[in-house]
Amino acid sequence: MSDALLPVLAQSLVARPPDFSPLEFRATLGMFATGVTVVTARSATGERVGLTANSFNSVSLNPPLVLWSLAHTAGSMSVFATGLHYAINVLGAHQQDLALRFAARGIDRWEGVDFTEGENGAPLLAGAIASFECFNRSQYTEGDHVIFVGEVERCRHQAGAAPLVFHGGQFKS
Repeated sequence: MSDALLPVLAQSLVARPPDFSPLEFRATLGMFATGVTVVTARSATGERVGLTANSFNSVSLNPPLVLWSLAHTAGSMSVFATGLHYAINVLGAHQQDLALRFAARGIDRWEGVDFTEGENGAPLLAGAIASFECFNRSQYTEGDHVIFVGEVERCRHQAGAAPLVFHGGQFKS
């Protein structure tokens, strides 16, 4: 191989710097419609935690795997990073208030929220159109987030239920 080609090859092995602002990137990502979830768990001391997330996706059918991501700066990061189980609750069109509640800071997110205990302790939200009870299988740090891969141990859904959707910075149904 020619020594003249080495700098060209080295350049092709790394991404170029972005030619857009973080705000433009966020707005562009917002054009992809997503469902809305609330991810829930219990801390080692039994405290309930939960947060709104739209970074949810299927990974594999066999074994049954899903993923979601959480910012390093999230207050509940230590609970999710060290816990063995969590639940992903897919919200229905009628649950925008719940999505906003679990996205808010400085409030008791659980006040007045109806839920049942999942088999491994993660809260399952009443009215959610689907839920996935997951074993915390693996975690990958990428950029400013951690990607959590959960192995689904139990799941349920309401056939034909309308989802809550997030698109262009707004909730839709």
